[in-house]
Amino acid sequence: MDNEIKTWLYDILQSINEIDSYYENKLRIFEEYLTDIKTKRAIERDLEIIGEAVNRIRKKDKNFKLDNAEKIIGTRNKIIHGYDKISDDLIWSIVINHLPRLKDEVSGLLNK
Repeated sequence: MDNEIKTWLYDILQSINEIDSYYENKLRIFEEYLTDIKTKRAIERDLEIIGEAVNRIRKKDKNFKLDNAEKIIGTRNKIIHGYDKISDDLIWSIVINHLPRLKDEVSGLLNK
């Protein structure tokens, strides 16, 4: 695997691990997320990094297989350019439903 792509995959994994660390020793409760502006902004920043890393991977290798790559890049663009229209429900759904699968996928790619 290309070294730059490997670096970007590690960046994705690092950002997911950072998001996981925000909930170390505490339950993931949506209502608490809504009122914790620091955590919301930190998660949004990590999602921006994930989206940018995926974007760089796709530019380097258009055939690189990564599930939901276009949606990940689209979410990054929404956070950056449409920050005022970002739904808390959407971000929370990504954290709860999609990041665990992405983490498994990226870990698998790095362990090949």
